[in-house]
Amino acid sequence: MSAKIIVCRCEDVTLSDIERTHALGYTHLEEVKRYTGLGTGPCQGRECMVHAAILCAHASKIPVDKVRPFTARPPLQPVSLAILAGEDE
Repeated sequence: MSAKIIVCRCEDVTLSDIERTHALGYTHLEEVKRYTGLGTGPCQGRECMVHAAILCAHASKIPVDKVRPFTARPPLQPVSLAILAGEDE
């Protein structure tokens, strides 16, 4: 059995990746996202954001409810390539 603990399944970000990020001084959730890619996969953080927020709260020594979620980036819904190519109106 593997000792690897996955926090973000979409981007294969492990607990040790997040701990390494915190050791470098990146303790805010947005910083962890940018450094590791956490929350940038198909689920857009719906599965991993809560777990990552708890880890960031412990690293920052702040209450979990004070950790702000990462910034949403458009598009908020899937967009077909035909629309982006201007072929579908």
